[in-house]
Amino acid sequence: MNALIPSAWAQGAGPSASGQVAPLLMMVVFIAIFYFLLIRPQQKKAKDHQAMIAKLSVGDEVVTSGGILGRITDVGDTFVTLEIADSVRIKVQKTQVTSLVPKGTLKSA
Repeated sequence: MNALIPSAWAQGAGPSASGQVAPLLMMVVFIAIFYFLLIRPQQKKAKDHQAMIAKLSVGDEVVTSGGILGRITDVGDTFVTLEIADSVRIKVQKTQVTSLVPKGTLKSA
């Protein structure tokens, strides 16, 4: 009868404290990596864009998010007026201005 029932071996101790801390530590590391690679650069980019928008002035040449190149003729609180060709002016939201380009770019385009 003893041959059919295997001997019971003593169970090892429960999981150690370091075994419980490792997954938590990995989560913290992943969150830190996520923050420094994705969130922080995006916040910096948004901050730089807001600073650029605040500095827009008449005569600046800009590109909009739609790819329109123009010279600013009027700056309002939320809109700017762009001259995209001789006597052709359009109004766009300030937030749609994506970048300033060097002066003289409009003449060469």
